[in-house]
Amino acid sequence: MLCIDDLSELDMRYAPVEYLVREAAQQWERDEAMALRRAVFCIEQGIFARDDRDAIDDEAQLLVAMSCAAGMPDQVVGTVRIHRGEGPREWWGSRLAVHPAFRSQGHLGVTLIRLAVSRANALGCDTFLAQVQMQNVPLFRKLGWQMLEETAVHGRPHARMQADLGCYPPCHDPVSGFVTRAKVVA
Repeated sequence: MLCIDDLSELDMRYAPVEYLVREAAQQWERDEAMALRRAVFCIEQGIFARDDRDAIDDEAQLLVAMSCAAGMPDQVVGTVRIHRGEGPREWWGSRLAVHPAFRSQGHLGVTLIRLAVSRANALGCDTFLAQVQMQNVPLFRKLGWQMLEETAVHGRPHARMQADLGCYPPCHDPVSGFVTRAKVVA
């Protein structure tokens, strides 16, 4: 189980080569995702004082990226949530977080974004939006997102962005999700 204190304690001699990105299906996955969000948004970034949970969590679908050991999910290393917006067929992605020790993988955040939009697309989404921290705007643009406006969220600069749904085919089986592999450097 991932503890907040474990963020800097991971033994990087072990580097998983396979990751499962899917909708959280078990309680331990949800618990570790929430612990990761607290670690990133409360401790690392200082955006929230004690907890980043809000009313959206009651209705959101929680997606997780998990490192695998012997082909089995072992540890939650990334998460994002998706939820309906205020407009008809409008969906949002929020609280995208990847464990600091796994950010160098590069593909985990991308795969979480891909599943988030693909899942909402399967649920009848016509518009998928996110408030993106400004340093992440170039990544989202590479993934087929358009910046709609600059804004501030919790006092920090963000961009409201919209995904090009044509880049994200519907994912009708979010529990199976996607498998992604680490880039092996020789």
